[in-house]
Amino acid sequence: MNSLQRPYPLDHTQLLPANWPGAIMQAAAEARSGNLIVIPTDTLYGVACDAFNPEAVRAIYAAKQRPYSKPIPILLADHSDLLRVVRHVPPIAQAFIHQYWPGPLTILLPKHPDLPDEISNNDGVAVRIPNNEVGRAIIRAAGGALAVTSANLTGQEPAETAVDAQNKLAGWVTAVADDGPAPHGAASTILDCTGYELKVLREGPISAQSLLGVK
Repeated sequence: MNSLQRPYPLDHTQLLPANWPGAIMQAAAEARSGNLIVIPTDTLYGVACDAFNPEAVRAIYAAKQRPYSKPIPILLADHSDLLRVVRHVPPIAQAFIHQYWPGPLTILLPKHPDLPDEISNNDGVAVRIPNNEVGRAIIRAAGGALAVTSANLTGQEPAETAVDAQNKLAGWVTAVADDGPAPHGAASTILDCTGYELKVLREGPISAQSLLGVK
């Protein structure tokens, strides 16, 4: 599927200011219905869908022209949903979760078997809770776990505003929740906690030096 084969007309994508009555519930309803939406986070705007809907996850790959070899992270609203998406949480990972969630730290953990294969092509899954109340409210109302990655075509600059995300993904997403400019404007730090050795896979707002000092 290429960028010209969008499932909807460009004007079908609705921009929803976060302070509008019903905006959060409308965005969540779109995700629950299997559609792609855009949500704000504390790092960048993200294109999102129900993490347990394989067809919707495949649509993210199509919309972004993203290779299937690049897994899609999962964003949660609350700690209580973590064991729905991971098999277990190693003690060292729990220490990072306690210190940095909600926040711009994505942690790679063992993937729960209930997740569709489309989320990742290996036994790990990248998870975090963003420090953005609007984003978390949408995730919570949509069921607690969304597959989310940056709102842009692969290789493009990621979207830091809702309007930019709408321009990049119009016709692919049905709703864009607008909560103002993303405060960090950079992708989250990724920490691999699946093995015996901690690995920083991507450095973002939280430095590798500060992370590796946490034991």
